[in-house]
Amino acid sequence: MCTGKCSRFVALALYPLAVLSIALNIGLFFPDGDTQYTRDDHITEEVKYMGGLIGGGAMVLLPALYIHLTGTQSCCANRCGMFLSIGFAGVGVIGGLYSLTVASLALQNGPLCQMLSLVWITPFKDTKGEYLSDSSSWKLCTAPANVVEFHIGMFATLLALSCLEIILCAIQMVNGLVGCLCGTCAKKTVV
Repeated sequence: MCTGKCSRFVALALYPLAVLSIALNIGLFFPDGDTQYTRDDHITEEVKYMGGLIGGGAMVLLPALYIHLTGTQSCCANRCGMFLSIGFAGVGVIGGLYSLTVASLALQNGPLCQMLSLVWITPFKDTKGEYLSDSSSWKLCTAPANVVEFHIGMFATLLALSCLEIILCAIQMVNGLVGCLCGTCAKKTVV
C-alpha cells in the first residue's frame, strides 16, 4: 500500500473515532438523560477532565485533518508533508493517551452517586475497580438511575476508542517516516 493511501485510510478511520469520543464525553455530563445532575454538580470528577472531548476528540480530530491532506494530491502530499504528519500523529497519540488515562481512572474509581443515606459520594473509589465484577454492589447507588451501568458502558467505550486512536496514530507515525524517507507514491504529472 502506498503511504498516501495509508494516510487516507488512517484519517478516515480517525474521524468517526474522534466524533464518537466527543459525543460520549458530552453524554457523560447527562447521566440518566437529565441536566439536573450537571446543574447540581453531581457528576463524576473524571467527566470534568473531558478526556473524550479534548484528548480523544480535538487532539485526534485536528491531526486527522492534516493526515488526510497528506494522503491527497495537494500541497501536503510530499516528503515534507509526511514528515509533519509524524508530529501531528504524535499529538494524536498524546490525545489518545490522555483519553485512555482518564477513562481508566474513571473505571477504577467508579461513579459519583447518591447513596441510601442521601449523601453524594464515590462509593467504589477504594475498591480498586473490584466493583466492576460485583454487580450486587451496584445497588448502593440510588441516583441517578442505573448510573453504574451508564458509567461503565460510557467509559469502557471511551477506553476502547482511545486504544484504537493510539494504534492508528502510531501506524501513521511509521507511515509518515516511510513516506518521508521513500516518498509518497504520488503520481508525477508531466508538463
